[in-house]
Amino acid sequence: MDKLRIIGGRPLHGQLTVGGAKNAALPLLCAALLSDQPVTLGNVPYLADVTTIAKLLMQHGMHLSLLDTGGTNLFGEKEAHGFYSRRLLLHTPEITSITAPYDLVRTMRASVLVLGPLLAREGRAKVSLPGGCAIGSRPVDLHLKAMEALGATITLEEGYVIATAPRGGLKGGEIHFEKISVGATENALMAASLASGTSVLSNAACEPEIEDLARMLRAMGARIEGAGTPTITVRGVSSLNGCAHEVIADRIETGTYLCAVALAGGELSLHRTRADTLIPVIAVLKTMGLHIEEREGGQMIYVRHDGSPLAPADIVTEAHPGFPTDMQAQLMSVLTHADGVSSISETIFENRFMHVPELARMGADISISGHTATITGPVKLKGAPVMATDLRASVAMVIAALAAEGETIVSRIYHLDRGYERLEEKLSMCGANITRVK
Repeated sequence: MDKLRIIGGRPLHGQLTVGGAKNAALPLLCAALLSDQPVTLGNVPYLADVTTIAKLLMQHGMHLSLLDTGGTNLFGEKEAHGFYSRRLLLHTPEITSITAPYDLVRTMRASVLVLGPLLAREGRAKVSLPGGCAIGSRPVDLHLKAMEALGATITLEEGYVIATAPRGGLKGGEIHFEKISVGATENALMAASLASGTSVLSNAACEPEIEDLARMLRAMGARIEGAGTPTITVRGVSSLNGCAHEVIADRIETGTYLCAVALAGGELSLHRTRADTLIPVIAVLKTMGLHIEEREGGQMIYVRHDGSPLAPADIVTEAHPGFPTDMQAQLMSVLTHADGVSSISETIFENRFMHVPELARMGADISISGHTATITGPVKLKGAPVMATDLRASVAMVIAALAAEGETIVSRIYHLDRGYERLEEKLSMCGANITRVK
C-alpha cells in the first residue's frame, strides 16, 4: 500500500494548474446516460473515484474513449504547471443493464447518482445501497423521496433500491428537500430533465457543481432555471441531445493549495481556477494574514505568505455559500500555527473530526466538545507516522507535514487518490520535499 514521505520546512514557490473538480465530474459522467447521443467531456480529472464511476457506467452500456492521447503519459497530454488535460467521449446508444451492482456501488457513495438517469431514460433502476467514506451518515432517503415525487415507486429488496417509473415515464412534481443535499439535488435535476411536465426543486443545494451540471444539461437540451439558487425549475423534455462540456475547476483543490501556502509559507500562482467559487475560504485566510489576489480576469489566484504570525479564526461549516465542510480539515491544520485560540464547528457531518488524533500525534493542541473543535496555537508541529482516515483528512496531514519539523509518513493514501490527482508531483514542482513510497 502506497505512503507519502514528507520532509517539512520548505516554502512553496511556483505555478500550478488546478484540475477538474471531482465533485462536478461524477454527476456529469452520470448525466451522459440520459442521452443516446455522444457527449464530450473535457478537463476530466484522473482519480480513483472517476475510474470507479466509469466502470459502473460501462456496465450500464456506456462506451468511454479517451481523446487527445498523444501526450507524455497514458492519461493525456502534460501541459504547463503539472496539469494533465483530458477529454472523454461518452456514448450510450442503449442501456444494456439497469442494475448498479453492490461490488461497484459499495466503494463509492456517489454511485447512487445513476439512479435518476436510469429511471428517467429506462423507467426502471436497480441500484445497490451505497458505501463510501466513514465521515458520517449520509442516507439516500432524500434521493428516494425525490424520485417518488416524480411518480416513481420505490421498494428496498436485499440491499437494493428497486425504482419503477409510472406508465409513460416520470411526471413533473414538487420536490422539497427536508435537508440540503448536493447528491439528491443532482439526482432530481437529472431525472426531472426527462420527466413530462414541470418540476420545482425547493431547498435545493446551491453549490457551483450544481450549476455546472445544469449548464451541461441545458447544452443537451434540458430546460432548467434557477440552478445555483434554493429553487430550481425544470420543464421536462422528451429526449436530450449530445453536447461538449468542460468540467469546472476544483475549488477544494484550490483551497487546499491556499492552506498549504498558509502553513509552509512562500507564494503560488494557481491557474484555471476561480476565486468566486471559494469566497468564504478566501475571506477567512485573508483575515488570518494571507495575501490573496485575483489575476487574469479572475482565472488565476495568487497567494503569498511571508511567515508572519497567523491570526486565529472561528469557523462554522455550512451549506454553500457558507464555509465548505470539505475545507474544514485543511483549515484545522493551518490553525495549529495561528497565534491564539480558534474554533471549528462542524454542522454538516457528525463524524468528521477523525483527523484530530493524527494531528495531535504531530503536536497539535486540539480539544473536541460535541461538534466543535478548539485549536490552541501556535505550536511547532513535529514529523510523525500518521494515518489518513478519509479524503480531506488525508490532505490535512500532508499540509501539516509541509510545515512540520522532520519526517512525516502518511499511510492509507488511497483516500487521497480519490480526490487529488498527482498531488505529490504538483507539490514537488513547487519545492516541497514529498515522495510517494510504493
